[in-house]
Amino acid sequence: MPDKLPSQRQLRVGEMVRHALSALLQRAEIPDPLIERTVISITEVAMSPDLKIATVFIAPLGQDDPQPVIKALASHQKLIRGRLSPSLRQLRYMPEFRFRPDTSFDNYARIDALLHEPYVARDLDHKDNEEEE
Repeated sequence: MPDKLPSQRQLRVGEMVRHALSALLQRAEIPDPLIERTVISITEVAMSPDLKIATVFIAPLGQDDPQPVIKALASHQKLIRGRLSPSLRQLRYMPEFRFRPDTSFDNYARIDALLHEPYVARDLDHKDNEEEE
């Protein structure tokens, strides 16, 4: 059975957390040289059904390996929770943050490369010709 889709509440809170965390990173309030010199894109925040865990998907721009940035963010989780509490005060519980690399861009690139393979392009062209007839 596939995983249950997130509720509207989970989506709304996830987006609220994403905006607050993005603003925190833009203001450079985390005293870590790696985080300060890296542009970090927060692509999504997935909330658990009870809203106590926020899985933050990040893409550090210009970095081949996102793991050092993820470890740096995880080491400052307590500071991040404290700095975000005023902007997320309407939440009953301050969520625990789990940082993960965003692989969706890699997936898109892989699919795009597959679609440009000669044998796939040939099949796609063949279907287009059939539809025109």
